[in-house]
Amino acid sequence: MTMSRGWLLAVAVTACFVSAGCSQKSEGVGESARSSQRLPREYACHRAADAILVDGRLSEASWASAPWSDDFADIEGFEKPVPRFRTRMKMLWDDRFLYVAAELEEPHVWATLRQHDEIVFNDNDFEIFIDPNGDEREYYEIETNACATIFDLFLVRTYLDHGPALHDWDMRGLRKGIHIDGTLNDSSDTDVGWTVEFALPWRSLKEAAGCAAPPKPGDVWRMNFSRVEWQHDVVGGRYQRVPNTKEDNWVWSPQGVVDMHRPQHWGRVRFLAKSN
Repeated sequence: MTMSRGWLLAVAVTACFVSAGCSQKSEGVGESARSSQRLPREYACHRAADAILVDGRLSEASWASAPWSDDFADIEGFEKPVPRFRTRMKMLWDDRFLYVAAELEEPHVWATLRQHDEIVFNDNDFEIFIDPNGDEREYYEIETNACATIFDLFLVRTYLDHGPALHDWDMRGLRKGIHIDGTLNDSSDTDVGWTVEFALPWRSLKEAAGCAAPPKPGDVWRMNFSRVEWQHDVVGGRYQRVPNTKEDNWVWSPQGVVDMHRPQHWGRVRFLAKSN
């Protein structure tokens, strides 16, 4: 069920929506490559100079010039082992969409869940978290697996603050594309990985953003990105999760604990007026 803009705004008011705008000139926000282990991590999101076809291939000139983020790290921090497989993301924006792309190294690309709003992190997945005004309330979560099954939800408050997660909220107008460098669900070969591409419409993100959406150049939003990776077996030629094992959680900006729902630890994304 898609919820109306008015309904979400009412929820935000009920939840004590006190912040009037996004951070404008936060100090210390710059290119992510300046320090790979500084927290929270930072990313400069350039404006797209050409039209983006959301197909997972990232073939446009704007994507070619957009910087990659630092490689993802363990959710608990840099002192933990380096992830087995590389993950990195990049972003763009224009008047209609916020674009997010991620490259996931993966020698065995598999997915089982195909119904919208199934709990996608029970497969290997990629996840986006967005708290536009950084007030640690009213934020968005969007997940996908390798067969492009979407799980999108709206959080009124964090789970620690007893906030409900609205699973029946849908991001209207979302576009997504998956490109697999290999073969999905084929255990007989070795894959390179998969690429995720999203176009997230500002008209949906502004429903409870509490600030300008699309943003103004110089605005800073709080975001994070996560990858869930499970150990697997091959049984009868098919991939299966290893029972009673814990998933790996690799993220852009480490949280310090195994809990993505602590927006105070998310990274900072600054929107720039010109293409790179």
